[in-house]
Amino acid sequence: MTQQQKETDAVRQIRHKPAELDAIDRKILGALAQDASQSYAELSEIVHLSKPAVHDRVKRLKREGVIKGTVAILDGCKLGRTLLTFLVVDTSSYNATRQLLALAGRPEIEELHTVAGDGCLMIKVRADDTESLETLLMEIQSLEGVRSVRSYIALSTFLERGPSPG
Repeated sequence: MTQQQKETDAVRQIRHKPAELDAIDRKILGALAQDASQSYAELSEIVHLSKPAVHDRVKRLKREGVIKGTVAILDGCKLGRTLLTFLVVDTSSYNATRQLLALAGRPEIEELHTVAGDGCLMIKVRADDTESLETLLMEIQSLEGVRSVRSYIALSTFLERGPSPG
C-alpha cells in the first residue's frame, strides 16, 4: 500500500467515524435541520436545557463536523436554474475522475459523488436550460478518459433533504 493510500484511508476513517450523539444532540440537530435560523433560546425550549448548554452543544457539533455549515436552502427554479439533471459518468482511470472532481467550482454543479456500479462518478447538475446542460456535457465528454455520460433529467422533485439525525 502506498503512502498516499494510507493517508487516504486514515482520512476516511476519521471522516466516516460516527459521532457520539445522545438524544438531546439528535433533537437539536432535528430542530436545526428544519430551521437553522432558530436561536439558542428557541432551541433551549425544545430540548429543555439552558441557552449556554445548547450553545456549547452546537459548538461541539460544529467542531466535530456533525454540523458542516449553516446555509439557506435556495429554490433552483426561482434562481433560473430549472433543469435538474443527474449525470452518471464512466471513466477509464482515477486520473479522469480527478479531472471531473475539478469541476466542483462550477455553480451549476451541486453534488459530486464517486460511486460503485455502472459508472464511476455521479454529478447533480442544476442548469439554466438545455443549452447550458449541453455545453457542460460536451466539456465533460471531451475530457481524456471519459468513456460515457448518461443523463437523467428530473421531471418533478417530491423530496430533497439531508440525512436525518435520528
